Amino acid sequence: MPNIAETKVLIIATHGFEQSELEFPRDQLRAKGAEVHVATLDGKAIKGWEGSDWGREAEADLKIQDANPHDYDALVIPGGQINPDLLRVEESVLALVRTFHDQGKVVAAVCHAPWVLIEAGIVAGRRMTCYTSIRTDLENAGAKVMDTSVVADNGIVTSRKPDDLKDFVAKIVEEIEEGTHGRKAA
Repeated sequence: MPNIAETKVLIIATHGFEQSELEFPRDQLRAKGAEVHVATLDGKAIKGWEGSDWGREAEADLKIQDANPHDYDALVIPGGQINPDLLRVEESVLALVRTFHDQGKVVAAVCHAPWVLIEAGIVAGRRMTCYTSIRTDLENAGAKVMDTSVVADNGIVTSRKPDDLKDFVAKIVEEIEEGTHGRKAA
């Protein structure tokens, strides 16, 4: 069983990520001792969305297409409307999500980020939660949607909104420390 302080976490995002949904997990996981990398589509800094306008930049460590899932224990996808909508049409993103899934590693998505999981084909039959406006999307993809701050289903962690981020991070840590999760390829 890995200790969070001995693990590596990859956050994937692009411009328009919900500010708190990238910063809070990144900073909290680092504070707990995890090595956290941020990967973007072009490997360059990205600008967040906060409230009704653009927010702060987040530095990038690498390009999404250069990320090796074997190097990480978990994948985190922040929400917002813009970020997951742009990510879910990128084959490099979908391939990365599927690889993390198929290797039994933790895959965590908050707010609108389950859109990416839908597109990757890994939600059918799972218990999940999300932001209210994409609930029907998750249900139509075959997920069993619950209205609670965080849901974990065999290492797939989902959460609803910024107010739930403490629960989201706590569940990510718990799932990482459980080790790999036995899952069949989607």
